[in-house]
Amino acid sequence: MRQNAFIVTTLAAFVAGPAVAQEELHFTPVPTESCLLGAETLPAMEACVGTAATACMESHEFGYTTVGMGYCLDQELAFWDARLNAVYRQVMVRDKAVDAEMAEIGSSAPSLSEALREMQRAWIPFRDASCDYDRAQWGGGTGGGPATLSCLMYATARQALILEIRLTHGYQ
Repeated sequence: MRQNAFIVTTLAAFVAGPAVAQEELHFTPVPTESCLLGAETLPAMEACVGTAATACMESHEFGYTTVGMGYCLDQELAFWDARLNAVYRQVMVRDKAVDAEMAEIGSSAPSLSEALREMQRAWIPFRDASCDYDRAQWGGGTGGGPATLSCLMYATARQALILEIRLTHGYQ
């Protein structure tokens, strides 16, 4: 009986450990946003990616566990995904307006909005396949999850930043 109680207690602690770590980890995008304020070039902006996830991991003793890293990386990935979706919509609106102007003057220029849509549709499976390859490097080990999330975060951030630069600086 005593052995069963020990096993149940040990299993409960093992299962609860990651849940407790996730509940106490603190994610905020502020470190990444603050870093981006001073960045003027794409490489400088890319250097800011992961800043918030790292701060999140450092916020708790379980931050650098597989569960902690997964949580923090996933939170920053969600931040970049929302940012990418927002800028994509803005670029699409602008490109559709340019397409309309070009059609009005009888131009045969390729459609910017269609090219944007096709580019994004092609980029998504490329990103996913690239990150699947990163995961495969871990040979099925537990590091594969955080590696995949990190890859997705960096790739999504880069795509968002490229579109943000296009939106603010045009297609020069």
